[in-house]
Amino acid sequence: MSEQKLDPDAGPSLVSRRAALKLSAGAAAVSAFGLPSIVRAASDTIKIGHLTPKTGFLGALGVYATKGMELAVEQLNAAGGVNGMKFELHSEDSINPDTAATKAQRMISENKVDFLIGEISSASALAISQVAARNKKLYYCVGARSDVLRGKNCSEYMFCTDIPNTVMVNAVGSALLRRGMVKGKRFMTLTADYVFGHDLLAAAKKFFADNDATLVTDALVATDVTDFSPFLQKVRQVKPDVVCLNLAGNQTTNFVKQYAEFGLTFPTVGFNLNTASAWAAGLGNLTGTWPTSWYDTLDTPGSKAYVAAFQKKFNTMPENQSWVSFISMKIAAEVIAKTKSLATADMIKYLETEAKFDILKERKAYFRKGDHQLIQEAYPFTVNPNAKNVYDMIVLGNAVPGPNQPLDSIYPTVAEGGCKL
Repeated sequence: MSEQKLDPDAGPSLVSRRAALKLSAGAAAVSAFGLPSIVRAASDTIKIGHLTPKTGFLGALGVYATKGMELAVEQLNAAGGVNGMKFELHSEDSINPDTAATKAQRMISENKVDFLIGEISSASALAISQVAARNKKLYYCVGARSDVLRGKNCSEYMFCTDIPNTVMVNAVGSALLRRGMVKGKRFMTLTADYVFGHDLLAAAKKFFADNDATLVTDALVATDVTDFSPFLQKVRQVKPDVVCLNLAGNQTTNFVKQYAEFGLTFPTVGFNLNTASAWAAGLGNLTGTWPTSWYDTLDTPGSKAYVAAFQKKFNTMPENQSWVSFISMKIAAEVIAKTKSLATADMIKYLETEAKFDILKERKAYFRKGDHQLIQEAYPFTVNPNAKNVYDMIVLGNAVPGPNQPLDSIYPTVAEGGCKL
């Protein structure tokens, strides 16, 4: 379907339809995101191009992301779609940056998708954003966290919904500062050797420098490493006060399991962790303080409803990549409903108004006009040593920033990030 304006005056009047058409069983879940409770009948579909890693070191996370997308689309379609139009999901494994770019182009050229959404790998997200820009298509970058995607590599066509690296560092750092684990301490970091890890290390170095901590050494870890013995030997030699992980996907799972087997006792913390990776580490292996954008114990009505719906459909618990995919798809639907348009320019114009969206947290979020980052709360979490199962092992901390602080206070400014749209 080519870009089009959804004309409320075409066919039967929108006003008369409003009196006649109501959303079906999924209306409660959809209305929480501000979508109209009544829609205009139409026969066309809204095509979504979804890309996420479903194999490789981020594959387990991509499986959750896909589930979140599927649930959102199912709820939206059960509720009648948007303006009478149902959603059609085209979802594929992005695999790597080159493949992600090729598939994104094919989705635009052959599948005629109306917008692109997804990804977890920052490198693949950058490749997709370049395709989106060339084709003047809106791209919701869902799970990629590199600061440079919101900074020097930002794009007028890309809107980032997950929390960026600097915010993850600030979320964990605020908790570590309260516990006296930063000032005067010697840190050793282990960093994923690709764009995301390098970006996260830069944010970590700034945090250490700003708070009188010393980075003794950093070890770069290739994404295909499974044996961490050489790195664990290095930890033993360095004897840091704190071991800090800037790893991604199953790197973290493998490291913490082997760290426990080695019997090392230096405290561990991390500036990145997806909860699926935490669960995969198993009881007794994960310790320390970590960041997250969302967790299933978040006590809001919307979050509880989402958890219940996810469990009912998939018979398992949701995690942060499923959540961010779910809310990103709901945001996309709300934008279409508000603009009554599938034209890229119209959707971008609305997103840049800094309209607020319910993302199942205490505070609503908005896309900052200057860099297209979704400004929202983040959370530190710790590990319950007495948990009976992996789903009880995470103890969510207080949201940052605090309730009386501006939401953007933990984010780099647009000028600091270097975004020029």
